[in-house]
Amino acid sequence: MSNYAENRKARFNYETLKKYEAGIELLGTEVKSIRSGQMSLEGSFVIVRGSEAYLINANIPPYQAKNTPKDYDPLRNRRLLLTKKEIAELFGSEKNKSLTIIPMKVYNKGKKIKLEIALVKGKKKRDKREAIKKREAERNLQREYKGK
Repeated sequence: MSNYAENRKARFNYETLKKYEAGIELLGTEVKSIRSGQMSLEGSFVIVRGSEAYLINANIPPYQAKNTPKDYDPLRNRRLLLTKKEIAELFGSEKNKSLTIIPMKVYNKGKKIKLEIALVKGKKKRDKREAIKKREAERNLQREYKGK
């Protein structure tokens, strides 16, 4: 299992409540582009409309720019493949104003490309500061331990 793209800022900016694994509906050239590591999840999010979930603002540039169709949009909405039960859970929690659904990482599972999405709650500024302090303390301990 290898990671193709990861949303690193998500762990810092949000508190993860629950994670889901979803498939993505992709074109053939998009699959090649993802496998070559060109996908970006920065600024992307998930919405649930009706009985379907969509990945919005995920950037997948063309694999070979000269061979792609003229109407190809790298930021197009991509449908996520989830069970009805998972979609119902996400739809119910999305109504809550303080919760958001964001993509965490894209990876392969066998020959399939999967997307890990998470139901998250935004962190306050003081929580982010605490995380920074904790990370700095751990780094200092590692430096001291390595020096001995």
